[in-house]
Amino acid sequence: MRLRPLAPGGPWRGSPRRLPACSGCSPVLLLLLFLDSCLGVVGVTAGSRRPNVVLLLTDDQDEVLGGMTPLKKTKTLIGEMGMTFSSAYVPTALCCPSRASILTGKYPHNHHVVNNTLEGNCSSNSWQKIQEPNTFPAILRSMCGYQTFFAGKYLNEYGAPDAGGLEHVPLGWSYWYALEKNSKYYNYTLSINGKARKHGENYSVDYLTDVLANVSLDFLDYKSNFEPFFMMISTPAPHSPWTAAPQYQKSFQNVFAPRDKNFNIHGMNKHWLIRQAKTPMSNSSIQFLDNAFRGRWQTLLSVDDLVEKLIKRLEFNGELNNTYIFYTSDNGYHTGQFSLPIDKRQLYEFDIKVPLLVRGPGIKPNQTSKILVANIDLGPTILDIAGYDLNKTQMDGMSFLPILRGASNMTWRSDILVEYQGEGHNVSDPTCPSVGPGVSQCFPDCVCEDAYNNTYACVRTMSPLWNLQYCEFDDQEVFVEVYNLTADPHQITNIAKTIDPELLGKMNYRLMMLQSCSGPTCRTPGVFDPGYRFDPRLMFSNHGSVRTRRFSKHLL
Repeated sequence: MRLRPLAPGGPWRGSPRRLPACSGCSPVLLLLLFLDSCLGVVGVTAGSRRPNVVLLLTDDQDEVLGGMTPLKKTKTLIGEMGMTFSSAYVPTALCCPSRASILTGKYPHNHHVVNNTLEGNCSSNSWQKIQEPNTFPAILRSMCGYQTFFAGKYLNEYGAPDAGGLEHVPLGWSYWYALEKNSKYYNYTLSINGKARKHGENYSVDYLTDVLANVSLDFLDYKSNFEPFFMMISTPAPHSPWTAAPQYQKSFQNVFAPRDKNFNIHGMNKHWLIRQAKTPMSNSSIQFLDNAFRGRWQTLLSVDDLVEKLIKRLEFNGELNNTYIFYTSDNGYHTGQFSLPIDKRQLYEFDIKVPLLVRGPGIKPNQTSKILVANIDLGPTILDIAGYDLNKTQMDGMSFLPILRGASNMTWRSDILVEYQGEGHNVSDPTCPSVGPGVSQCFPDCVCEDAYNNTYACVRTMSPLWNLQYCEFDDQEVFVEVYNLTADPHQITNIAKTIDPELLGKMNYRLMMLQSCSGPTCRTPGVFDPGYRFDPRLMFSNHGSVRTRRFSKHLL
C-alpha cells in the first residue's frame, strides 16, 4: 500500500511544501533559502542536504533486566555502528507521561501529562491545544521543512471520542499512521491520516509490528527526495499482551526472569507500597512473570526484524550515511524485583532506566557513553541535528549532539528529575478487600503496584564521585529513600537515616529546585558540580523546621 501525505490544509497538514520559485536554483539551495530558522547545522555544507532522522521507540522495554538481549541485529546495526548510552533515563516510568516528555522535551510538571488517562492530560483536548503545536516534530515540519512520518502507538488515549477521535491528526505530521489507544498486536484500529482502518487477526496482513515495518518502507520509497525526513516508529513490543509472531512463539523456552539480588525479596526500609508485597511470591506468581518475561523477548524479535529491514532499505536508497537513527524505550519494567510481579511506575533503576542507541553521520562506531541523559534530551538533540536554534524553544532537556560527535570538553549535567503521580481507586478492590481503598494495579495475590500516595520525586545524580538517588514521597510521613548505587546497584539498602545530614539537606533543596524548574533552570549545576550554590537558610521555615518539597498537583 502506498502512503499518501495529509490532504492540503495549511502549512501544518499539507503535502511536502512547494519551495519559493527561483530561476536556476538547485533544490538544495531552494531549501536553504526557505529554512532560515534552521541554518547552521553541524556537518551540512553547500551542496549537501541536512540529515534525516529516525526515532525507533519501543513500549515498556527495560535495560536493567536484559531487555536488549534478544535484539542482536539492532545491537549490531545501531549500537556497534554508533554510540550506546549506559545511563539513559526517563523522568516518569509510565507510558503517556514519558512519551509526552519525548515529544515536548519537558519534564511532566511542565507538560502536565501525569498518567495514562484523559483526566491525566493524556492526549486530552488541553494537550492538543497547548503542547502539540510545540512538539519537536511540529517544529521540524513548520520551521525546518522536514517531511514527518509517524507510525505506531502515539499516546494511550489517542483516538478517544472526547478528544477528537481518530480524525485528530496532531500538528506537524505529514504522514500519520497511528494506533488507537494502547498497544495491541491484532484486532486494532489505525488512524491513517485521520481516517479509521480496522485490522483483524491474520498474521500476514495484521500483525502490528510487521505492519509498521511495511508502511515505513513504503514511506522511504515514495517520500519526496527534495526534503529531509523525520520518522518516528513506535512499536507495541514488548508491551502486554505479549503476542509473538508465529515464527517466534517457541523462542526462549529456557529463559526465565533474572534472579538478581533484588528478585523475590522483601523491600525492607522502603515506601509502604513496596513493603506490602508478599514475600516470598507464590509459585503461580513466579510462573506468571516468567511467562511474561519470555513473551516480552519473543515480541522483540519482530522489532529486530523491523530494524534490519529499515536499515537495509535506507542503505539501498543511498540515504543511510545521511541518517541519524535513535533506538530507545518509553520506560523500563520489572519482573519480580522486591516481590512486585510485573509493571513499571516505581522509582528504581529497573523502571526508570532505558536502552538508548544512536548511529549517524559523524558518530564513531563501537562507542559507549556513561553521561547522564534523559528522554527530554531527544527533542533538543534532533532539533540540533536539523540546525534549529534551541534558544527558541521552551524545552527542559539538552542536546547531546556534541557528545555524539566526540566533544570532550563540554559542560554537562550531573542530575535529572524523576517524578510520578500515583493512582488509586476510591473503593476497595473486591478481590482484595483487606488492602483497602486508594490502591490500583492489584494482582490476584493482593499485591498492588500503585496507590494515590505512591507520588514521589527524585534527584538521580551521577558525578565522578557520587552515583546517588534521593527520593521523597508525598505522603503523611514524607517518606525518604536514598541509594548509593556504587555500593548498592540493586537498591536494596535505603541509607536515608545514615547518610550525612548536610548532604541530605542539599539533596532536599535540589529536589525542590528541579521540581519547580522550567527550561534553562532545569539545567543548572547539581549538588556535586563546581558551580553549585547552596544557601542553607532556604531550607528552613520561620519556625525553624526543615522545609520539604511541595508536590505540584499538575492542574490542567
